[in-house]
Amino acid sequence: MSASRSVIVVGAGVVGLCSAYYSALSGMTVTILERGAPDHDSCSLGNAGMVVPSHFVPLAAPGMVAYGMRAMLHPESPFYVRPRLTAELIRWGLLFQRSATAAHVARTSPALAALHMASRECYEQFADLFSNDFGLVKRGLLMLCKHEKTLEEEAELVPKAAAMGMPAEILTPRQTSELDPTITMDVAGSVYFPMDCHFDPARFVSLLISEVQRLGVKIEWNAETVGWRLDDTGKIGGVVTKREVFSADEYVLSAGSWSPTVASDLALDIPLQAGKGYSITVGAPMQQPQLCSILTEARVAVTPMGSSLRFAGTMEITGLDESISRSRVNGILKSIPEYFPAFAREDYSSLPVWRGLRPCSPDGLPYVGRAARYCNLTVATGHAMMGMSLAPITGKIVAGILGAENPSLDISLLRVDRFAR
Repeated sequence: MSASRSVIVVGAGVVGLCSAYYSALSGMTVTILERGAPDHDSCSLGNAGMVVPSHFVPLAAPGMVAYGMRAMLHPESPFYVRPRLTAELIRWGLLFQRSATAAHVARTSPALAALHMASRECYEQFADLFSNDFGLVKRGLLMLCKHEKTLEEEAELVPKAAAMGMPAEILTPRQTSELDPTITMDVAGSVYFPMDCHFDPARFVSLLISEVQRLGVKIEWNAETVGWRLDDTGKIGGVVTKREVFSADEYVLSAGSWSPTVASDLALDIPLQAGKGYSITVGAPMQQPQLCSILTEARVAVTPMGSSLRFAGTMEITGLDESISRSRVNGILKSIPEYFPAFAREDYSSLPVWRGLRPCSPDGLPYVGRAARYCNLTVATGHAMMGMSLAPITGKIVAGILGAENPSLDISLLRVDRFAR
């Protein structure tokens, strides 16, 4: 395929931007269509900013269905599915239940780990190219466990990680404190994943926007997609926005949680539910850790970002609802001093709350690849909580597909039509 072909990317989140970056780098003419304004918010901006090879177990895993049922009884729990009598949610739930098996985890974990590690390498390259302007820190991640039982469960991942070439170590409370002595912790122990990294996601997105524009990518802001032009040859002929119709040789659907809505008249079968998450950023914390961490029982991510500290959490399946649930936020706030006793809830409870919608597939894997129905449509969505971690390698794969190259990684498990009826 000629590298000079034109490409339209629908969505300027981190996955869309990475797809545009690598496509433009290979010589393609790229236009991004973004429904928001230049200062728009998205789930790419306020998240935990982690690169997590340690997270090789998909969201659809044994025990998650039972956990979700229990969690629905508690208004402050970190996982919640709002009951809605819609065919889309019911089907998504049934597919999730079908996927949440040990066999599914065993089949998908090596592929997820490989994708994360490849993406980590991309982030290292970005840091080298751009003087690390987004603050990449390669010190690893601590899975902080409040209870011995949780530590034992997390420890079961250590040999599995080692089998995939990923180092991991079980630490006592003393060893945990010695690894990160700048913060007081009250934990039963931790599991340390030294290959994990963290950075400031808003700075990374800002850098990407500047860089794609430098490469000649045109970003059309306030260009909400409302339809598609189709022809009789199995090709897409254009994207209809509220302003005008945009045409190109190739199209990339990367609209995050809005992907099913954007593609509603394309008859794609990509089950997806929006999973709302929240974050609170403390500007001048009383203590500042040097490593990112997960408060395991609370399912809260903790990320130092320069002189600030971000706490992020919850997975709230509520549709395209961007309202803030104070009870879910309270669950995050209450958990912090349980692990970090130097923190008091009143120190941060009045801070602004950010929220974002993460696109969740029912099997915990993203959709990446050609759409079977259309020969010039590539899909890159459904990354759930792993969007920031997997964005660079996804963008690199998308650019390779557009250039008719064979992917360097096996993406057969990410097939766009894997749930097609």
